[in-house]
Amino acid sequence: MSPTAELAAELETAIHGPDATPLIERLQWRYATKKMDPARQVPEEKVERILEAARLAPTSSGLQPFEVLLVTQPEVRQRIQAIAWNQAQITDGSHLLVFAAWDDYTPERINAMFDYTNAVRGFKNEGWENYRNMLLGTYPQRGAEVNFQHAARQAYIALSAALMAAAYEAVDSTPMEGFDPDALDTLLGLRARGLRSVAIVPLGYRQADQDWLAPLPKVRRPREQFVTEVL
Repeated sequence: MSPTAELAAELETAIHGPDATPLIERLQWRYATKKMDPARQVPEEKVERILEAARLAPTSSGLQPFEVLLVTQPEVRQRIQAIAWNQAQITDGSHLLVFAAWDDYTPERINAMFDYTNAVRGFKNEGWENYRNMLLGTYPQRGAEVNFQHAARQAYIALSAALMAAAYEAVDSTPMEGFDPDALDTLLGLRARGLRSVAIVPLGYRQADQDWLAPLPKVRRPREQFVTEVL
């Protein structure tokens, strides 16, 4: 057995240990894929479940201050690749997710989400309406940049949910900040929609025999260096 095959067997044993849950197994399996197979397409039903996980992610005050753009057109992805350090996954993968946050919290946006919540639930709640007024009295006055940064942090929560969902679906993904956000905003017409790009995520399938990272062990700090229990 080759060293690579032996390492793969060891990793398989570690991933499928007796105490692993399916989600943890998949999180052990995932990595930031460097070489995706351009001949393989992620099935649309899997992409939809990944997007649904992002949609269901928690956000501050339930405002969901971001959107996800799904880019499949090869020509558009080639243009994005050119402003993203020519990272191959953008075009080798079959789908590209662009996470774009609100450029500001406006009264119109806040009210729209509170009104939508009331419509879905079918009633108004005094405490909820008081909370709406509190947000209206604080968020818009903080300034657009402060609000964009807050919205961007909410987008990252959804990005994390998408990465975990992709792993659960056995789909490879690579989160990226390495791109020119101003150029991407212009390319996709985001600023006219009150959005600013935050991160992008190619989806696809690894081409392990051409990916230098594929056979290497996942490296994370051990629990005792990562978790502090406050007693």
